[in-house]
Amino acid sequence: MNDTALLKFDLDGIPKVKSGKVREVFDLGDHFLFVATDRISAFDCVMPNGIPRKGEMLTQISHFWFDQLERIVPNHRVHTDNTLPAQLAGHADTLARRSMVVKKAKPLSIECIVRGYLSGSGWKEYKKQGTVCGIQLPAGLRESDELPEPIFTPSTKADTGHDENISFDQAVIIEGASVTEKVRELSLRIYKQARDYARQRGIIIADTKFEFGKFGDELLLIDEVLTPDSSRFWPAAQYKPGSGQPSFDKQIVRDYLETLAWDKTPPAPALPPEIVFKTQAKYLEGYRLLTGRDL
Repeated sequence: MNDTALLKFDLDGIPKVKSGKVREVFDLGDHFLFVATDRISAFDCVMPNGIPRKGEMLTQISHFWFDQLERIVPNHRVHTDNTLPAQLAGHADTLARRSMVVKKAKPLSIECIVRGYLSGSGWKEYKKQGTVCGIQLPAGLRESDELPEPIFTPSTKADTGHDENISFDQAVIIEGASVTEKVRELSLRIYKQARDYARQRGIIIADTKFEFGKFGDELLLIDEVLTPDSSRFWPAAQYKPGSGQPSFDKQIVRDYLETLAWDKTPPAPALPPEIVFKTQAKYLEGYRLLTGRDL
């Protein structure tokens, strides 16, 4: 079911800068090339087989949102479509629709998370302390409840393992007050616009993660944006607060892995064909609802 060639990329003559859980980054000289593979990770482990076309979906949904958001904040794209430079002509078939040529922006040292609903680590903290990342919330909220207003909850970046939630004041120490206040304002504006749009398309964006970078003196929105890998997407028609929600992401994979006698350390078990198929279908459904077109 899966083309293993789309799980790991090496491009002859093009130096690789970084290999992440999903993305490969190559140095094109003046620019970087971001390539989204079909790899999928869960519990901080990359699965030995992936989800066909997942890399295409991640790249194309980022293009979609960059188009929508350019009036709010500039982004790191060099091209607004799937154009590839001449030096990559020999790799066009492999890279088609799953790669993006971007400016060499320097990423900030914080991740910019916006939460509009009470879920995940925020729900765990709220149950204990009535707060999310130190922000006091009203009493009596249930899991998956919509918050009175979206909140900005930055985190550190971890090369391995989990990022760590930090307070706004801690983010200021890392990035300075001016930059931190700016990315908070941008993150909340972007989230609210995307939330309102997606809700009209039948999707709740419960929370999301943005990354920003500096290119000279310019602050850019970088990396992926508002994808099912960087956000919690819930089907609005099935929304019922008080428990966890079905989603348009890899929750199917997580749920399957929880049924196994696996200790969540590498090597991860291979995903059976039916789990791969169901996960792919869920990703593609989310893309279709958001963009109004098939991938």
